[in-house]
Amino acid sequence: MSRSRTEREAEYLEFAAARTGHLYRSACLLTGGDTHLAEDLVQEVLGRMYVLWHRTSWLSGGTRIDNPAAYAHTVLVRAFLSHQRRRSATERPYGELPDHPGREVDPSVRVTLMDALGRLSARDRAVLILRYWEDRSVEETAEAMRASSGAVRTQSVRALNRLRALLGDSLADFVRN
Repeated sequence: MSRSRTEREAEYLEFAAARTGHLYRSACLLTGGDTHLAEDLVQEVLGRMYVLWHRTSWLSGGTRIDNPAAYAHTVLVRAFLSHQRRRSATERPYGELPDHPGREVDPSVRVTLMDALGRLSARDRAVLILRYWEDRSVEETAEAMRASSGAVRTQSVRALNRLRALLGDSLADFVRN
């Protein structure tokens, strides 16, 4: 039985309200703390999801989308990588980092990590965020980044090594006992 437009609208609004915060946090990490770009990316993702949501079936490219939340994160990563490719200037504005309630973490540790992530290439940040922040498998990460599993494994190792090199001795601050 087909859902009415009002039902689909209510479902989308519920989805958007539930996922916006997580999408924003992931976008902030991907952009290296650029909150304005993060907001733009989340808005783009929600717009694309809105269009998909109102189709009569959850089909994208001929395949069924079983997990809209995961699909939204895939769209986020692809939008970020696309933005990085077409970006003409390499300036990165730095402002205040988003302040979200949660576990108490030394702010200097967060700033150090965000700065180190910001120094990585867009693809390195994307692979680290997908693999270790969003806890995706190698295969899921490969699909989101349109790369092979082997390329994701290699890039993950290299990106972690670059991050370790940037963090240097401060890496021990990130390990909790």
